[in-house]
Parts: sequence; structure tokens; C-alpha cells
Amino acid sequence: MKAIAEADQFAGSLGAADGAAAANQHIDASGMRVDRRRVRGRASAINPAGRFEALATVEVDDGWQSLEDLPPFKTEVQVERARTVITRNQSPDISFDRSINPYRGCEHGCVYCFARPTHAYAGLSAGVDFESRLFVKPDAARLLEKEITRAGYEPRTIAIGTNTDPYQPIEREWMVMRSILEVLERHNHPVGIVTKSALVVRDADILARMAEKGLAKVALSVTTTDRMLARTMEPRASTPTRRLEAIKALSAVGVPCSVMVAPIIPGLNDHEIEKILDAAAAMGATQAGYVLLRLPLEVAPVFKEWLLRHYPERYRHVMSLIRSMRGGKDYDSEWSKRMSGTGPYAWQIARRMEMACKRLGLSARGKPLRTDLFVRPKPAGEQLELL
Repeated sequence: MKAIAEADQFAGSLGAADGAAAANQHIDASGMRVDRRRVRGRASAINPAGRFEALATVEVDDGWQSLEDLPPFKTEVQVERARTVITRNQSPDISFDRSINPYRGCEHGCVYCFARPTHAYAGLSAGVDFESRLFVKPDAARLLEKEITRAGYEPRTIAIGTNTDPYQPIEREWMVMRSILEVLERHNHPVGIVTKSALVVRDADILARMAEKGLAKVALSVTTTDRMLARTMEPRASTPTRRLEAIKALSAVGVPCSVMVAPIIPGLNDHEIEKILDAAAAMGATQAGYVLLRLPLEVAPVFKEWLLRHYPERYRHVMSLIRSMRGGKDYDSEWSKRMSGTGPYAWQIARRMEMACKRLGLSARGKPLRTDLFVRPKPAGEQLELL
């Protein structure tokens, strides 16, 4: 994209002394600016058109001061009437073959989220739209029970939180995730959860009962221990301290917990790897993993604009390190490379994780969840057994 190249060229011309000035400039790396007053409390400050859209809108100041003061972006929730709720995948570098996403879009607003490009399928932007225009699947629990009732269904661990967070703020009102857990518990179906929210502790009662049977595990993603960095990078997620406290609370009731240092952003949070693992282990985590920053499709311009806005003096260094691990590109989607990267710096990160986990007794792979306890739901209309 020409705009992205121009943003890179601008950043390359910055000196350390220009950092403060650059932070106050709005670099249009996407084709659509958004007045910062309208995106207060959001990570992204741009709203580029989706890759499937034929037209893009650009705000232009013609000098007549005729632009209207538009209202701030408010979180809008739209009901999605899905026909199925279990998503399948055959990716060779992913440990699960099925997942559930109770929501589309995520109010946590993590600027680096690799799921941002999925909003393009709804004709929306991967920028501010992804954080503020959300979709909820209120029938998810009913659809799940229907799907696992089908003849020939073979139970395997269902992963939840792989695309957008199931415990994002709107879960407090909609409670879709809890209804899903109620179905899974009722039928002894294994589940693995990934979240950045302390709200997961709300469901500790269900998770504890399932964990006692070997049916549940939870991973808390802790990107940084720096509250200020977290506030700008993932503005509406739980604070790092609360995520660590969630690990402690779940571990205390017997739920196996792991910590995900994800994503690792070279030159920004990679110096915290050992600190995060130490803190998580002290709270009861027994497993750990990591994912290198991924910048597929529309994520790249969103992340770059954020980096220029908040850390202009680090832009060149961070992007240089990223490209050194991605074959000279912003991103390499090749299987087995996309999660951990390649090259000396990627190797160093992997060794640091390995050594810290060994020192702390954190395993890379947890105990597999059980599938032999699964109780298939009775299809509607089927005669119940007398005995």
C-alpha cells in the first residue's frame, strides 16, 4: 500500500528530537483519518475500509472549516443469527481442530489483534469498527447442543477465545459464554479457554467442577506488566495485575491455568518475558506459551499507526526487528513460522522462554483433557430410556 510506504518513509526520517512532535501528528497510514477526540479510550485511531470494499472514504479539510464535529465512537452490539456455532480448522500448527466464538469484534481493542481482518467479511473496518461495532450470538448455547447431538459427532477439546475474547465487557450483559459452559458441563465436553479478562473468574464454579473431571483449562494472556503500555495497547482489557490475580483465583479452586506471553513485540515488551513468567508462576500457573507479533492484512496499518502515535522514536527499531524475523516482510503466514518467526532474534526469544520455563517448572504442554466422559445429548423427540 502506498500509504503504508509513505508512513514508513516518514518514520524513517524521524530523529529522537522529533519524537514529541511526531506523537502529535496524525499519520494517515490507511486512507481514513479519525479525529482523536472521537476515539478516546480506543487503541486504533484509524478506520480503513475493508479489503473487500470497492470504495473508501477520506476526510479532507478544504480550508473552509466546514467539517462537522462528529460524535465519539460508541460500542454498538448487533445480534447475529448464526446457523452453526462450532468452527473447524485444519491448520497444522494449531493444537485444536474446533473452536467457538460467542462474539465477533472485540471491545478490548488490542491494537495488535490478528483477528481484526475478519471484520472485513461484514463490510466493516479492521480499525475502530472492530473495537466498537460488535456482533453477539445469543443462540450459541442452543446451537452448540444441537451440533453435539448429531450422529457421528466425536468430542474433542473446543477452544474458546481464539479469535475474539469470550469475556470482553459485553459478556457481563449477554452472558453467552456462561450459557455455553453450562451446556459443555452438562454433557462432560472438554473446553480450553484463552482470555485477557478477569471476568473469567465469574465462572469459576463451573470451571472448577469441570476441571475436577479433567474437562477444563484456562490460559490468561499477559502481554506486559506495564500498566501504561497495557492501557494504550489493549485499552479495555483487564489490567495486567487483575489477569495475574485471575490465575491465582482459578488455580486456588483447581482449574489448570497457563500464561500466554502473547504477543511478544520485539523492542517493546520482549524485555518482560522473564518478569511475566515469574509473576504468573508465583500466582499458580503451571504452563506457559508465547506467540510472536503477527501483522496479517489490515493489522499492519493499524499497528503501525499506533506505534507512530505512541512510540515514534521506537518505530524504526521495532519494525526492523519484526522484519528480521519475517523474512524481510511485515508478516510471513507460512505454517510453522507464523507463530514464532525465524532468524537469530526469534531463536533468542524461543531460548529465553525455554530457559525461564525450565527454571520455574512451567510445562510447554499441559495434560490432555478427557473426552471419554462425553454424554451425547438426546435428540429432540427421541424416547427417553426407562432405566
